[in-house]
Amino acid sequence: MSESVMAERRAAEQIVCVAFARLTARRGEPLHYAMMEDTPVGVLGLAASGAGLRHVEFTRDEDRFVERLLARYGDRPIVRSDALDRVRRALARYFNRKQLGFDVRLDLAGLSDFDRRVLTVTARVPVGRVATYAEIAAKAGSPQGMRATGNALHRNPVAIIVPCHRVLRSDGSLGGYGGGLRAKAFLLRHEGALGK
Repeated sequence: MSESVMAERRAAEQIVCVAFARLTARRGEPLHYAMMEDTPVGVLGLAASGAGLRHVEFTRDEDRFVERLLARYGDRPIVRSDALDRVRRALARYFNRKQLGFDVRLDLAGLSDFDRRVLTVTARVPVGRVATYAEIAAKAGSPQGMRATGNALHRNPVAIIVPCHRVLRSDGSLGGYGGGLRAKAFLLRHEGALGK
């Protein structure tokens, strides 16, 4: 990317941040977002703070995704950005089966301790393997908390990167998934955890 393009983008971001501060009397760190529209599981919205990736979300379109970001992060400017190109490339490698693991810095601020523990345990489920809600609950320190674990996974803000799709019911059925069961089955087949 040329210096002039980068300078132009920085200037545009500064304009958004100044306008946000004037309109809201708040100064918040911008939340950067980008879209991936042609994935095998549909449209994905991505968002990151300066600390790391905050969201990978299944969505219908950009407008819907931005509405959800504004509802959740109305205290900061929301800026479309190329800052997420590294994450987009990592997801493209994943979908092209070139690299099924992720080395992406995450920002899980704002989550409860329990949700963070559940996501940390879930992130350790290897590619091509699955775990049950009961196993994740036990490893997260709450052996009787299968329902709470399921709720924490449903709230997973970084789908695919933290592979909540690898968590199944004890009977081996898929359970639920924020991106839909078709997407969950696709991801498990893609990783070799389910037969074709």
